[in-house]
Formats: sequence, structure tokens, C-alpha cells
Amino acid sequence: MSWFILFVAGLLEIGWAIGLKYSDGLTRFWPSVATLLALIVSFVLLGVALKHLPVGTAYAIWVGIGALGTALLGVFLFSEAVSPLKLISLGLICIGIVGLKLAHS
Repeated sequence: MSWFILFVAGLLEIGWAIGLKYSDGLTRFWPSVATLLALIVSFVLLGVALKHLPVGTAYAIWVGIGALGTALLGVFLFSEAVSPLKLISLGLICIGIVGLKLAHS
């Protein structure tokens, strides 16, 4: 269950990172509220997951999910540039996430 909670926390990290863009620097009220809620819930869930998972592994996976998802959504939602090196780098992050999970099992 801790792994699922960590995964949801990672998804919410994507949500608050993208929310920062939509909130226009926390100057738009409702996007800012949604961003802050996602941030709080993400941190709380990370804390819950850390009760049963090693901090280094859990934090790295949480950040990795957030970085990977935010970078991909940046491409799709905001037309950010894509290059072969960017895609390879994102693939390496994905491999790192899977590797950390497998190393803990």
C-alpha cells in the first residue's frame, strides 16, 4: 500500500508543478488554491509512505515521478521543445524509478 500512496503523491507533485504554471505565479486565485491543495496532499502522502519505505528510495521515486510527468505534460500542454536528448534523459529517469523500486523489493 505504501508504494501506491507514494505513486499518488508523485502524481500530485505533477499536479502542483503544472498548477504553478496555470496559477501564473500564484496570482490567479482558483488555480493557486488547487496548486496549494495538491502540494499539501502530496507532502502528506509522501510522509505517510515514508512510514514504511526508506527515505532515500521514496524521495527519489517521488521526485522522479514528478519530474518525468511534469516534463511530459510541459511538452503536451505548453508546447515545450522536445529533443532526442530530452527523451533519452526522461527515459533514464523512468529506468531509475523502476530500478529503485526493484532494488527495494
